[in-house]
Amino acid sequence: MTLHSDRIRELLVPFLIGDALSSSQIESLQTYLDLLLNWNSKINLTSVRNPEEIVVRHFGESVFAARELFPDPVVASVIDVGSGAGFPGIPIKIWNESARLTLVESNGKKATFLREVARALNLRQVAVESKRAESLTSTANVVTLRAVESFERILRSASELLLPNARLALLIGEAQVKAAKSILPDLEWRDPVTLPLSDNRMFLVGNS
Repeated sequence: MTLHSDRIRELLVPFLIGDALSSSQIESLQTYLDLLLNWNSKINLTSVRNPEEIVVRHFGESVFAARELFPDPVVASVIDVGSGAGFPGIPIKIWNESARLTLVESNGKKATFLREVARALNLRQVAVESKRAESLTSTANVVTLRAVESFERILRSASELLLPNARLALLIGEAQVKAAKSILPDLEWRDPVTLPLSDNRMFLVGNS
């Protein structure tokens, strides 16, 4: 089952808060969704199976983060740690085409999927690193992290990828907000924002 572009646009309205995606951006998200549904039957990219739920939970949260991080398109380097099926990194790239994106995913099959998405969407300046975050040597203006295991360890590794005056952007559960601030007390943490259509999912940004 796939979704019509108009339905994808409709489902994402709560996450855009008055902004809108272009037709080409919606088309990219539709292609991305189709690839995800196809590959998910083979390598379990996400436990969410319903296409509309995927758009709301994965695409919606990612687009919300993209809009918060880049209200206007700007050249910036972005590292998405533990990228998995590509969230929030790939939607951030679709939102802000000028971003230089590195997707970090140690699982080889998932890394192969990410490369296929970048190829199918004709995304430029996207690199896929099939390794753990702690072995990465590059740094970025923005580092993103979402729904990973071993949260404390990976959070520390993610923080080490920040350039000076950079941002660490987390899509996490409400219970993890206090933990993040405790683990990285030297970051200047902004007030967490509750994600649309969620009671306990938060968007939290810390400045280095």
